[in-house]
Amino acid sequence: MKKLLNTLFVTTQGTYLSRDGETVLVRHEQETLLRVPIHTLGGIVCFGRVSVSPPLMGLCGERQVLLSHLSESGRFLARVTGPVAGNVLLRRRQYRVADQPEEAAAIARSIVLAKVANCRTVLLRANRDSPERCAKLAQASSDLARILDRLERTDLDVDSLRGVEGDAARTYFGVFDSLITARGEFEFRGRTRRPPLDPVNALLSFVYTLLVHDVTSALESNGLDPCVGYLHADRPGRPSLALDLMEEFRPILADRLVLSLINRRQVRAGGFRALDSGAVEMDEATRKEVLAAWQKRKQEEVQHPFINEQAPVGLLPHLQALLLARHLRGDLDAYPALVWR
Repeated sequence: MKKLLNTLFVTTQGTYLSRDGETVLVRHEQETLLRVPIHTLGGIVCFGRVSVSPPLMGLCGERQVLLSHLSESGRFLARVTGPVAGNVLLRRRQYRVADQPEEAAAIARSIVLAKVANCRTVLLRANRDSPERCAKLAQASSDLARILDRLERTDLDVDSLRGVEGDAARTYFGVFDSLITARGEFEFRGRTRRPPLDPVNALLSFVYTLLVHDVTSALESNGLDPCVGYLHADRPGRPSLALDLMEEFRPILADRLVLSLINRRQVRAGGFRALDSGAVEMDEATRKEVLAAWQKRKQEEVQHPFINEQAPVGLLPHLQALLLARHLRGDLDAYPALVWR
């Protein structure tokens, strides 16, 4: 099985990354902060004013280390990748399936089914932990169960699947505030993005950005084009397939991590600030806390429900990308999206 590699997150403003042989050199104000062998890295994520030398960019491209640049608040700006990996025949098959409505809808349906099921799992687990929130969460869980039943019984086109996914998201986020036990500090009044308007949305958007980075890297390492998807429409610059695949992971990885950080009071409301634009962003200490928790979560071992093997959480995007590639090649009759148990 593929080895889980580290991701280097660079948050200190004014940092300069360069190449020293086979090592990434991290410097700030003439001081060397870190030396990291390139073979231990799967990705580098730079926040804000972080510079990278051209030789290091070339090394990352050669070694398939995804280099991403984000704003200081976590908004995606750009990424640097090397030559496309994998078999051109696989990518041609990926493109052909995207142009076939029935085949594209079959993959999109698997993804939406998994996302809705995973959202329901999050609610059911929270309901067991806090009986006093039983009524709202139970109703939302029942509504999601009805959506799942419709998805399983009805063949829908991609546009209809997008509508169903939107209905499920509204149901799920409609009770998301009930999942927060750190009352008084954090509250959630609805999903807002571009920009996020409260600390909970700021956390969600930030962790989703980390997730899409990992999913993009997983797709590229398996020879797939992250920009040609099945559920999300194609747009210039949009990693549609990465957004497709990450839908399965949003509830069980990103949302649960955010709730854990809030409810365990690992992050506090004082670690966020409101900008003149109305956007809310986290301070550097909070961002580092989130990144540390994200890296720790990725190291945890879980049982993959389809391949029935133990794997680190951080490898789940790679495994799902591998299964999607196998389906596109014809080795699997359907794409087995990740449904959490």
